[in-house]
Amino acid sequence: MRKISRLESFRCALDGIGYTLKTQRNAQIHLGISAAVVGLALWLKVGRLEWAVLILTMGLVISAEMLNTVAEAAMDFAAPEYHPQVKIIKDVAAGAVLVTALAAVGVGLLILGPPLWQKLAPFLLP
Repeated sequence: MRKISRLESFRCALDGIGYTLKTQRNAQIHLGISAAVVGLALWLKVGRLEWAVLILTMGLVISAEMLNTVAEAAMDFAAPEYHPQVKIIKDVAAGAVLVTALAAVGVGLLILGPPLWQKLAPFLLP
């Protein structure tokens, strides 16, 4: 295997991100939700620490989706025919994404919920 430059390595990583975002519907959904979270956080003027937690959480969800894509692609390559062990691998990888996404929802509610309620409460309560 030939040695690649740092720039080429970086380009390969960007290709992997691009592939995931172009081909994986759930990654596109996660990206759209992340964009909405960024917009909401800007509107609510959250603090620096809250931004750090939100960015880390969004990155973890996208990363989990990318690892799920790796597991699916590797298993499809290794075992093109149905195999119960491959199903377990794919299901567990998908479950990891779900756990990460649910944790992100919890983080989002904890960080964005209170200031959002403060802004909306005057319009919702008599």
